[in-house]
Amino acid sequence: MKFYYLVHFQFLGFRYHGWQKQTELKTVQQTIEDCFSKYLGHSSFRTIGASRTDSMVSANHSLFEIISESEIEDELFLANFNQFLPADIKVLKMEKVDKGFKIISAPKVKEYLYFFSFGIKNHPFSAPFMTHINENLNLELMKEAAKLFEGTHYLKSFCFKPKENQNFQREIIHSEIEMNNILTANFFPDKSYLFRIKAKSFMRYQIRMMMGALFEVGMNKLTIDELKKSLSSDENLKVMIAPASGLILNYSLIE
Repeated sequence: MKFYYLVHFQFLGFRYHGWQKQTELKTVQQTIEDCFSKYLGHSSFRTIGASRTDSMVSANHSLFEIISESEIEDELFLANFNQFLPADIKVLKMEKVDKGFKIISAPKVKEYLYFFSFGIKNHPFSAPFMTHINENLNLELMKEAAKLFEGTHYLKSFCFKPKENQNFQREIIHSEIEMNNILTANFFPDKSYLFRIKAKSFMRYQIRMMMGALFEVGMNKLTIDELKKSLSSDENLKVMIAPASGLILNYSLIE
């Protein structure tokens, strides 16, 4: 008999090579599975993530499914299992699901935040949480550009190594640049900002390439018109891939 659970969790991704298990690399999935083996006393289970994350990307709220050959006691799980996890991973909630639940195909809404600052160099302790741009950025222009992403667009220019028959039509529910009032620390710069983006699905490096395009707009290396044209054209707009460490999966929710 098998038992099925949906686990809500969060992690700081700075020390990890993303979610998915990889040979000889430290990943979030492998770390969680190693801890599960110790907690359950066996390895007769498997985990399936709601989505992959890149190296160094963090998550404030993400999801994975665990399929186990032994029952897990809900009431004891949170307090006990968190003691097995390292300080940069925390389980928030676990709920039973039925055999028919499939986390990969379940409809989800995801919101990502990309934190950044510019101008005077940041304190080094800020590095796991936000990207710093040395040049001054035109924030008003970046805000205008970010709004262009809202709606359904052809986003081939924002997919890393696009495949021949891949579907590049994607709907962006929300896209905005705003002041950062979410993450605070005494070693953060006086002013920092975030790019908030929300959609049902994202392609590989999509958000980091969108952020790269916004940085280039802010540095006057890319025009609003060029960006607008790329959203409805097959022309490949070459943009920078923004660093991973500023990106956080704010939440992933099953609809």
